[in-house]
Amino acid sequence: MAELRSRILGLCLALLAALWSSTAVATDRIALVIGNGAYRNVTPLDNPVTDAADMAATLEAAGFTVTLLLDADQPTLNSSIAGFGRALRDAGRDATGLFYYAGHGVQSFGTNYLVPVEAALKNAADLDLVAVAADSVLRQMNSARNRTNIVILDACRDNPFEAIPDMDDNGLAEMNAPTGTFLSYSTAPGAVALDGLDGNSPFTRSLLDHIPQPGLPIEQLFKTVRIDVLDRTGGRQVPWDASSLTGDFTFVPAAPEPAAAPPDDIDLAWNAVRDTRDSLQLLLFLRAYPDSHFADQARDMLNGLMVSELSPPSPSQQAAAPPPEPPAPAAAPASDAERALIETARVSGSAVDYQAYLDTFPDGTYAELARFELALLAEKERDAQQSTVIAALPGSDRALQIARDAEPGLVPPTGPVTFEGALETGGPGIVGESLAALIRGSPAYPPIEGLPESIWKDATCSTCHQWTREALCTQAGTYVAEAAPGALAKSHPLGGGFKHNLRYWAEGGCQ
Repeated sequence: MAELRSRILGLCLALLAALWSSTAVATDRIALVIGNGAYRNVTPLDNPVTDAADMAATLEAAGFTVTLLLDADQPTLNSSIAGFGRALRDAGRDATGLFYYAGHGVQSFGTNYLVPVEAALKNAADLDLVAVAADSVLRQMNSARNRTNIVILDACRDNPFEAIPDMDDNGLAEMNAPTGTFLSYSTAPGAVALDGLDGNSPFTRSLLDHIPQPGLPIEQLFKTVRIDVLDRTGGRQVPWDASSLTGDFTFVPAAPEPAAAPPDDIDLAWNAVRDTRDSLQLLLFLRAYPDSHFADQARDMLNGLMVSELSPPSPSQQAAAPPPEPPAPAAAPASDAERALIETARVSGSAVDYQAYLDTFPDGTYAELARFELALLAEKERDAQQSTVIAALPGSDRALQIARDAEPGLVPPTGPVTFEGALETGGPGIVGESLAALIRGSPAYPPIEGLPESIWKDATCSTCHQWTREALCTQAGTYVAEAAPGALAKSHPLGGGFKHNLRYWAEGGCQ
């Protein structure tokens, strides 16, 4: 199990190193990592050497320059801590320092000590002569005046000097963190940490698992470690930390967001027309990209627009349509008599009164307004007369009359209109053809007024419509409705005769 975990750790560290090489910021990261386990005069510890070696590898993968000490004596500890301070001072203000210690640690009179492997103690007064005060690490870090320092102490496993008077305090004492320092203890002040049974202490094992996580802030990382260790130890060990950091820190920066692929020409063109209500724009898109993955959607939109254009407006839409705005009256002042005449015409709305105004003041202030109103009234009168005549006709004749107005020369067919049968009426290009053949052919007129011939001439109707017999029958039904005369009067790419025949086909049940 330990060998497998080592292999997995090695693979993760290699991947982490690759990630760091592409995302690290250009600042120095310096670490001193110490693991003391082979004690000569007190109880030895099984895991600190492994803990320190694994931690050194993890920190190196995270971009730290690591000095690793294993089973160090007091002179080596002192000289290494001093060298660590010099390296931080040389690295400058933006450097990050990290000190990690695994091994025996004790407290006496509120001061914490790291225990070298050769330490032998008979009197508490001699402790600072045989051990190394943890405060010396903080002094070296503080002297560098760098922005970020991290101290991790996995050093409260038990008290090797418990039998000595005045040395019966368990665990470590809480230390004050100088500005810009993050202090982490493997357990709460005064408590004892577990050494672990599977190669690493519970605290260091959790650190090794979570340090490689990209983008994890240090505060969140150690909170996660605390929860993890509580779970691993059944609540017997509670990691502790204190922070005076003034900036953000992550061991491994978050991976950069992948750059979005630039849109291709089809995407750009589709984004330009996807919300349009302009049939011409959709036709142009389909002409340019007939086989694109947006083509079906564009054809559906175009078909919907065509049906909408061919359908007559509802009464509410007709009522909502605003009349054309009259021209603004001339700025010249009007006489009282002129104002009285135009006011009379406005109140009555009568063509006679507007004409009376124009007869009296042909170049008056309100002459243009009067002419506009007269033209509007004349148009309404013509529409009313035509509606009266057409309304008196039977349904089929009424539709035929409208179709004749749009395209003269149409006559009713003598027999039923069928989908495959030859058409009897409709004018040149229609007579003799079938509906089935016509919808597979080319339009006789532009689908949209003003559309260039290069787009529609000699093109098939299927460029814009996905016509099936059922779909065509649905469209033909719009010419049978009550408002069919208005729909029949609209232009069509195959001519008014085509719509005329569609109407008779729909009346016969689309046979």
